[in-house]
Amino acid sequence: MTDLVDFDEAVDRYDPVMGLEVHVELNTASKMFCGCSTAFGAAPNSQTCPVCLGLPGAMPTVNGKAVESAIRIGLALNCEIAEWCRFARKNYFYPDMPKNYQISQYDEPIAFDGYLDVEVDGEIHRVEIERAHMEEDTGKSTHVGGATGRIQGASHSLMDFNRCGVPLIEIVTKPIVGAGAKTPEVARAYVKTLRDLIKALGVSEARMEQGNLRCDANVSLRASADAEFGTRTETKNVNSLRSVERAVRHEVERQAAVLDAGQDVALETRMWHEDTGATTAGRPKESAEDYRYFPEPDLVPVAPSREWVEQLRGTLPEPPTQRIRRLTEAWGFSELEMRDVVAADAVDPIAETVEAGCAPQSARKWWLTELARRANEQGVELTEVGMTPQQVESLQKLVDDKVINDKLARQVIDGVLAGEGEPAEVVDARGLAVVSDDGALSAAVDDAIAANPDIAEKIRGGKVQAAGALIGAVMKQMKGQADAARVRELIVEKLS
Repeated sequence: MTDLVDFDEAVDRYDPVMGLEVHVELNTASKMFCGCSTAFGAAPNSQTCPVCLGLPGAMPTVNGKAVESAIRIGLALNCEIAEWCRFARKNYFYPDMPKNYQISQYDEPIAFDGYLDVEVDGEIHRVEIERAHMEEDTGKSTHVGGATGRIQGASHSLMDFNRCGVPLIEIVTKPIVGAGAKTPEVARAYVKTLRDLIKALGVSEARMEQGNLRCDANVSLRASADAEFGTRTETKNVNSLRSVERAVRHEVERQAAVLDAGQDVALETRMWHEDTGATTAGRPKESAEDYRYFPEPDLVPVAPSREWVEQLRGTLPEPPTQRIRRLTEAWGFSELEMRDVVAADAVDPIAETVEAGCAPQSARKWWLTELARRANEQGVELTEVGMTPQQVESLQKLVDDKVINDKLARQVIDGVLAGEGEPAEVVDARGLAVVSDDGALSAAVDDAIAANPDIAEKIRGGKVQAAGALIGAVMKQMKGQADAARVRELIVEKLS
């Protein structure tokens, strides 16, 4: 079905219910159950061993650093930390799972019953966490021979098992209800806040575009807020904040169309297509019984001591919402200004730019205007636009030192993004420095006065505000590189 119901109409007639499952790839040096490297970008199948390949007789051992990271994540999410928990085998066949089962946790997770507060349009939404558990990642399939890179139409597939066994923490929310029309925004805000928290903990790079953090979005609709939950779909492996919001919104619109047509929503996984902004059917959704969970016989239970847990609690970073409040005050931003910063996912780049020595308002200006526009044009996250906070600080210093003006700075940004070097190098290479030489400026002012005698006469008569037209003429003649302040001074001197 391709027809969709308008989102506002859908949430007017149906109550959306959502659940989010986020997989966090830990940045440990070795894998979850063996000593193989987890370094990103290695040659295919070069970081494998009998354990992560599931060869007969291979025995796993638990990565202690991964357990520590799991506990810290659980604590940061206000979870209870289990005094005793164990691993389980999750049995299913998938080409990139060489053992035909995944070592995970089932009914005994290491962390449970937590929450994370997120903010949307100044309103706090509490997202309750059901569990955060440890498991291992699967390998990677590359489908060859088709037009889309997907399995449909491919002639064959290549398997890379480097990622098999990389430590994962899966964070599962309880059903998120009551968000109504803001459900997609709450989804995005939750994943963003969680991503920021994970990065602050230092347990993962949390780069969604590299798969360090992936979201599965469960969505269902029900007739009203007091009705039973509807049948859910699970949109798999959504890998950007923008896509999380779009995927949830699309599923609400699609499921409303299905229900309006008198049909039943299928219990299934769905695939998100960034290019079309739509989901398509994947496979029927399995139940817990389908996975035939049973305790992992080759691993001992994990029993973190209370002393260790409390020690790890002392290492937790500042909560994201508290950090936002602190930075709002420290930077002198209004709540509306900071809300725009948060919405643009610009807190971290602005913070790093300020730390590099830039004034907060100047950092905000560049990240929320020129760089945000370029990120939107490229369809990438703001931090992937191609300019570092240090380069933004260097750009603003050139403006502060009157080497360039804001208009010329935009051309400098173009040069930096084109790979022409640092901001100062781009200024030199393109000859963008502001002209402050009185000789050149005086000649340009004379030309502007001669070309606009009526405006010159107004200035002679005391209407100094009319000088703006002459300044514009000079700037046009000098391709924006004139020192506007000095041009004004020269105009007034010549016509007074």
